[in-house]
Amino acid sequence: MSSPKLSIQDLKVEIEGKEILKGVNLEVKGGEIHAIMGPNGTGKSTLASALMGHPKYEVTGGSVLLDEEDVLEMEVDERARAGLFLAMQYPSEVSGVTNSDFLRSAINAKRGEGNEVSLMKFIREMDKKMDLLEMDQSFATRYLNEGFSGGEKKRNEILQMMMLQPRIAILDEIDSGLDIDALKVVARGVNEMKNPDMGVLIITHYQRLLNYIKPDYVHVFMQGRVVKSGGPELAERLEAEGYDWVKEELGIEDETVESKA
Repeated sequence: MSSPKLSIQDLKVEIEGKEILKGVNLEVKGGEIHAIMGPNGTGKSTLASALMGHPKYEVTGGSVLLDEEDVLEMEVDERARAGLFLAMQYPSEVSGVTNSDFLRSAINAKRGEGNEVSLMKFIREMDKKMDLLEMDQSFATRYLNEGFSGGEKKRNEILQMMMLQPRIAILDEIDSGLDIDALKVVARGVNEMKNPDMGVLIITHYQRLLNYIKPDYVHVFMQGRVVKSGGPELAERLEAEGYDWVKEELGIEDETVESKA
Protein backbone atom coordinates (compact mmCIF):
# COMPACT_ATOMS: atom_id res chain seq x y z
CA MET A 1 0.00 0.00 0.00
CA SER A 2 1.29 3.45 -0.91
CA SER A 3 2.12 6.15 1.62
CA PRO A 4 -1.05 7.91 2.84
CA LYS A 5 -2.16 11.40 1.86
CA LEU A 6 -4.90 13.54 3.36
CA SER A 7 -5.89 16.41 1.09
CA ILE A 8 -8.20 19.15 2.38
CA GLN A 9 -9.33 21.68 -0.21
CA ASP A 10 -11.35 24.84 0.54
CA LEU A 11 -13.22 23.13 3.39
CA LYS A 12 -16.15 25.13 4.77
CA VAL A 13 -18.14 24.07 7.82
CA GLU A 14 -21.13 25.51 9.67
CA ILE A 15 -22.64 24.96 13.10
CA GLU A 16 -26.34 25.86 13.38
CA GLY A 17 -26.06 28.14 10.37
CA LYS A 18 -22.89 29.93 11.53
CA GLU A 19 -19.83 29.47 9.33
CA ILE A 20 -16.84 28.26 11.36
CA LEU A 21 -14.38 26.97 8.77
CA LYS A 22 -14.03 29.43 5.90
CA GLY A 23 -11.94 27.60 3.34
CA VAL A 24 -9.29 25.36 4.90
CA ASN A 25 -6.49 24.11 2.64
CA LEU A 26 -4.07 21.54 3.99
CA GLU A 27 -2.21 18.43 2.83
CA VAL A 28 -0.72 15.83 5.18
CA LYS A 29 1.39 12.95 3.84
CA GLY A 30 2.77 9.81 5.42
CA GLY A 31 5.90 10.40 7.48
CA GLU A 32 5.03 14.07 8.07
CA ILE A 33 4.07 15.77 11.34
CA HIS A 34 2.00 18.93 10.96
CA ALA A 35 1.14 21.23 13.87
CA ILE A 36 -1.80 23.63 13.85
CA MET A 37 -1.55 26.53 16.30
CA GLY A 38 -3.84 29.49 16.81
CA PRO A 39 -5.80 31.54 19.33
CA ASN A 40 -8.91 30.15 21.04
CA GLY A 41 -12.08 30.25 19.02
CA THR A 42 -10.55 30.13 15.55
CA GLY A 43 -11.89 26.74 14.42
CA LYS A 44 -9.03 24.33 15.15
CA SER A 45 -11.05 21.69 17.00
CA THR A 46 -13.92 22.17 14.56
CA LEU A 47 -11.56 20.99 11.83
CA ALA A 48 -10.78 17.80 13.76
CA SER A 49 -14.44 17.06 14.47
CA ALA A 50 -15.53 17.78 10.91
CA LEU A 51 -12.87 15.47 9.49
CA MET A 52 -14.19 12.62 11.65
CA GLY A 53 -17.81 13.27 10.68
CA HIS A 54 -19.31 14.66 13.89
CA PRO A 55 -23.01 15.26 13.11
CA LYS A 56 -23.00 18.68 14.77
CA TYR A 57 -20.78 20.05 12.00
CA GLU A 58 -22.28 20.63 8.54
CA VAL A 59 -19.86 20.69 5.63
CA THR A 60 -21.06 23.34 3.16
CA GLY A 61 -18.16 23.36 0.71
CA GLY A 62 -14.81 21.95 -0.31
CA SER A 63 -13.42 18.44 -0.34
CA VAL A 64 -11.51 16.01 1.87
CA LEU A 65 -9.69 13.11 0.23
CA LEU A 66 -7.83 10.29 1.95
CA ASP A 67 -5.77 8.35 -0.59
CA GLU A 68 -8.03 9.83 -3.30
CA GLU A 69 -11.16 8.48 -1.57
CA ASP A 70 -13.92 10.98 -0.69
CA VAL A 71 -13.95 11.18 3.11
CA LEU A 72 -17.06 13.37 3.19
CA GLU A 73 -19.10 10.56 1.62
CA MET A 74 -18.09 8.14 4.39
CA GLU A 75 -19.95 7.40 7.62
CA VAL A 76 -17.99 7.89 10.87
CA ASP A 77 -17.10 4.19 11.19
CA GLU A 78 -16.04 4.06 7.55
CA ARG A 79 -13.63 6.96 8.11
CA ALA A 80 -12.06 5.07 11.01
CA ARG A 81 -11.73 1.88 8.96
CA ALA A 82 -10.21 3.89 6.10
CA GLY A 83 -7.43 4.98 8.46
CA LEU A 84 -8.48 8.26 10.08
CA PHE A 85 -7.92 8.48 13.85
CA LEU A 86 -8.82 11.24 16.30
CA ALA A 87 -7.29 11.54 19.77
CA MET A 88 -9.85 13.76 21.44
CA GLN A 89 -9.30 16.64 23.82
CA TYR A 90 -11.94 15.22 26.16
CA PRO A 91 -12.23 11.43 25.66
CA SER A 92 -15.56 9.92 26.69
CA GLU A 93 -16.04 7.31 29.38
CA VAL A 94 -17.63 4.04 28.26
CA SER A 95 -18.91 1.94 31.15
CA GLY A 96 -19.05 -1.83 30.71
CA VAL A 97 -16.46 -2.00 27.91
CA THR A 98 -12.87 -2.76 28.90
CA ASN A 99 -9.90 -1.15 27.21
CA SER A 100 -8.71 -4.46 25.79
CA ASP A 101 -12.16 -5.47 24.47
CA PHE A 102 -12.63 -2.09 22.82
CA LEU A 103 -9.22 -2.15 21.17
CA ARG A 104 -9.43 -5.73 19.94
CA SER A 105 -12.89 -5.10 18.48
CA ALA A 106 -11.68 -1.93 16.75
CA ILE A 107 -8.62 -3.69 15.32
CA ASN A 108 -10.70 -6.61 14.03
CA ALA A 109 -13.28 -4.27 12.49
CA LYS A 110 -10.46 -2.57 10.59
CA ARG A 111 -8.86 -5.88 9.52
CA GLY A 112 -12.13 -7.40 8.36
CA GLU A 113 -13.83 -10.76 8.75
CA GLY A 114 -11.49 -13.72 8.38
CA ASN A 115 -8.40 -11.61 9.14
CA GLU A 116 -8.88 -11.08 12.88
CA VAL A 117 -5.83 -10.63 15.10
CA SER A 118 -5.04 -13.61 17.32
CA LEU A 119 -5.59 -13.15 21.04
CA MET A 120 -1.97 -13.91 21.94
CA LYS A 121 -0.57 -11.49 19.36
CA PHE A 122 -2.97 -8.81 20.54
CA ILE A 123 -1.98 -9.28 24.19
CA ARG A 124 1.74 -9.17 23.37
CA GLU A 125 1.38 -5.97 21.35
CA MET A 126 -0.81 -4.28 23.93
CA ASP A 127 1.58 -5.17 26.78
CA LYS A 128 4.52 -3.78 24.81
CA LYS A 129 2.75 -0.50 24.02
CA MET A 130 1.53 -0.07 27.60
CA ASP A 131 5.07 -0.54 28.90
CA LEU A 132 6.32 2.17 26.54
CA LEU A 133 3.63 4.53 27.79
CA GLU A 134 4.33 3.61 31.43
CA MET A 135 0.75 2.40 31.91
CA ASP A 136 -0.09 -0.13 34.61
CA GLN A 137 -1.26 -3.45 33.14
CA SER A 138 -4.54 -3.10 35.08
CA PHE A 139 -5.63 -0.50 32.53
CA ALA A 140 -6.25 -3.31 30.04
CA THR A 141 -9.18 -4.61 32.10
CA ARG A 142 -10.57 -1.28 33.30
CA TYR A 143 -13.62 0.19 31.62
CA LEU A 144 -12.75 2.63 28.84
CA ASN A 145 -11.65 5.94 30.41
CA GLU A 146 -13.87 5.35 33.46
CA GLY A 147 -12.25 6.89 36.51
CA PHE A 148 -9.14 7.83 34.53
CA SER A 149 -7.33 11.06 35.34
CA GLY A 150 -6.80 13.58 32.55
CA GLY A 151 -3.26 12.35 31.98
CA GLU A 152 -4.36 8.70 31.97
CA LYS A 153 -7.01 9.45 29.36
CA LYS A 154 -4.41 11.10 27.12
CA ARG A 155 -2.03 8.14 27.45
CA ASN A 156 -4.92 5.85 26.65
CA GLU A 157 -5.66 7.82 23.47
CA ILE A 158 -2.05 7.36 22.37
CA LEU A 159 -2.26 3.66 23.24
CA GLN A 160 -5.27 3.40 20.93
CA MET A 161 -3.35 5.16 18.15
CA MET A 162 -0.37 2.83 18.57
CA MET A 163 -2.55 -0.28 18.49
CA LEU A 164 -4.79 0.80 15.60
CA GLN A 165 -1.92 2.12 13.43
CA PRO A 166 -3.99 4.66 11.47
CA ARG A 167 -2.93 6.19 8.17
CA ILE A 168 -3.65 9.72 9.39
CA ALA A 169 -3.71 10.54 13.13
CA ILE A 170 -5.35 13.78 14.33
CA LEU A 171 -4.28 14.72 17.85
CA ASP A 172 -6.52 17.42 19.31
CA GLU A 173 -4.77 19.15 22.23
CA ILE A 174 -3.29 15.95 23.65
CA ASP A 175 -1.03 18.14 25.81
CA SER A 176 -3.95 19.82 27.57
CA GLY A 177 -3.71 19.36 31.34
CA LEU A 178 -0.57 17.22 31.26
CA ASP A 179 2.34 17.71 33.63
CA ILE A 180 5.82 17.60 32.14
CA ASP A 181 6.42 13.91 32.89
CA ALA A 182 3.13 12.82 31.32
CA LEU A 183 3.81 15.11 28.35
CA LYS A 184 7.14 13.39 27.72
CA VAL A 185 5.52 9.94 27.84
CA VAL A 186 2.75 10.93 25.42
CA ALA A 187 5.32 12.50 23.07
CA ARG A 188 7.39 9.31 23.22
CA GLY A 189 4.41 7.33 21.97
CA VAL A 190 3.84 9.70 19.06
CA ASN A 191 7.52 9.71 18.10
CA GLU A 192 7.63 5.92 18.28
CA MET A 193 4.89 5.79 15.66
CA LYS A 194 6.47 8.18 13.14
CA ASN A 195 6.92 6.32 9.86
CA PRO A 196 6.10 6.69 6.15
CA ASP A 197 2.81 4.83 6.63
CA MET A 198 1.28 7.43 8.96
CA GLY A 199 0.83 11.19 8.81
CA VAL A 200 0.16 13.19 11.97
CA LEU A 201 -1.83 16.39 12.45
CA ILE A 202 -1.35 17.95 15.91
CA ILE A 203 -3.63 20.71 17.19
CA THR A 204 -2.06 22.57 20.08
CA HIS A 205 -1.95 25.94 21.82
CA TYR A 206 1.56 25.62 23.14
CA GLN A 207 5.02 25.28 21.70
CA ARG A 208 6.08 23.16 24.70
CA LEU A 209 4.59 20.01 23.12
CA LEU A 210 6.65 20.70 20.02
CA ASN A 211 9.81 20.60 22.13
CA TYR A 212 9.23 16.85 22.33
CA ILE A 213 7.41 16.15 19.06
CA LYS A 214 9.29 18.00 16.33
CA PRO A 215 6.92 19.02 13.53
CA ASP A 216 7.90 19.18 9.89
CA TYR A 217 5.37 21.94 9.28
CA VAL A 218 3.62 24.49 11.50
CA HIS A 219 0.40 26.22 10.43
CA VAL A 220 -1.22 29.27 12.01
CA PHE A 221 -5.02 29.01 12.15
CA MET A 222 -7.12 32.19 12.34
CA GLN A 223 -10.66 33.09 11.33
CA GLY A 224 -11.46 29.58 10.23
CA ARG A 225 -8.56 28.96 7.89
CA VAL A 226 -4.80 28.44 7.65
CA VAL A 227 -3.28 31.90 7.27
CA LYS A 228 0.44 31.16 7.53
CA SER A 229 2.70 28.11 7.31
CA GLY A 230 6.34 27.43 8.07
CA GLY A 231 8.77 25.13 9.82
CA PRO A 232 9.42 24.52 13.54
CA GLU A 233 10.87 28.01 13.89
CA LEU A 234 7.38 29.44 13.33
CA ALA A 235 6.13 27.75 16.53
CA GLU A 236 9.09 29.15 18.44
CA ARG A 237 8.33 32.68 17.29
CA LEU A 238 4.65 32.29 18.20
CA GLU A 239 5.65 31.15 21.68
CA ALA A 240 7.99 34.12 22.11
CA GLU A 241 5.88 36.86 20.51
CA GLY A 242 2.27 35.64 20.48
CA TYR A 243 -0.07 36.06 17.51
CA ASP A 244 -0.22 39.85 17.17
CA TRP A 245 2.64 39.98 14.68
CA VAL A 246 0.81 37.51 12.42
CA LYS A 247 -2.33 39.63 12.58
CA GLU A 248 -0.37 42.78 11.80
CA GLU A 249 1.54 41.12 8.97
CA LEU A 250 -1.64 39.81 7.34
CA GLY A 251 -3.98 42.64 8.31
CA ILE A 252 -6.23 40.39 10.38
CA GLU A 253 -8.59 42.00 12.86
CA ASP A 254 -9.27 40.44 16.28
CA GLU A 255 -12.17 38.08 15.72
CA THR A 256 -13.15 34.59 16.75
CA VAL A 257 -15.43 32.28 14.84
CA GLU A 258 -16.70 30.16 17.71
CA SER A 259 -16.69 30.24 21.47
CA LYS A 260 -14.47 27.18 21.87
CA ALA A 261 -12.27 25.56 19.24
